[in-house]
Amino acid sequence: MMAPMQTNHREPSFVEALGHVQSDRRIDILRQIGELGSISKAARAVGVSYKAAWQAVDTLTNLAGVALLDRAVGGRGGGGARLTDAGVQLLAAAQALKIARSDAVQHMQERPALPAGAAQRLAVRTSMRNQWPCVVRDMDVQGQIVRVVLEGAASPEFHVCARITRESAELLGLQNGVAVQALCKATAVHAQALPTGGPVEAYGVNRWSGSVTRVSRGGLGDEVSATLGTGLQIVGFSEPGAGLRARSRVVLKVDESAVVLALS
Repeated sequence: MMAPMQTNHREPSFVEALGHVQSDRRIDILRQIGELGSISKAARAVGVSYKAAWQAVDTLTNLAGVALLDRAVGGRGGGGARLTDAGVQLLAAAQALKIARSDAVQHMQERPALPAGAAQRLAVRTSMRNQWPCVVRDMDVQGQIVRVVLEGAASPEFHVCARITRESAELLGLQNGVAVQALCKATAVHAQALPTGGPVEAYGVNRWSGSVTRVSRGGLGDEVSATLGTGLQIVGFSEPGAGLRARSRVVLKVDESAVVLALS
């Protein structure tokens, strides 16, 4: 007999579950579980690891706020899984959203007023101030971590690196040439005056030089908006009393682990 996963009796929040991603393998995994009755089979069908499949289910369950699977553990057949009513409803909502999004994109393509892909990128909702359209150029697998090297979609001279888990790379379907958005909180970006006598590249990866456009003073640090030579905008913070002002030359830096990737 199937043993239902624990539920907190909340109403499903399909808007939360579907509003954080645009084209996500998590939904494909859930659909395959419904069709095949097995998480391991679903993982093989989608082309991800068993661990990544479970990560997908856990994330969707957290976002939806209700159990999406009933699961039987162990047994001669190795156990199995089936969708709850909420899981079936989530798939139906995902399909409806996919159709509506396709219709909207088609309408905008017939009346092109934005650059290609801009409408999809604008649909990503996040609190992160820094959002850069990029293309994957290289992936270096280091155990359970993948170092993803990106370049700007419209500004190939802009480069940024992100470190993500192997499962996340699988679920996003990352490979060279895939278009993504690189996102980063402003509080993770450190701004300081540009040192004299050496190129920015000498300071390592995820370091960019720019010109300050705005400064908002604060007791814990000054919020600094800067424009890079590529035209991209970056928002970060300087140390209190750093004295940066409009037109100051700055170096902006961020740790690779602070860069988040989203499908665009």
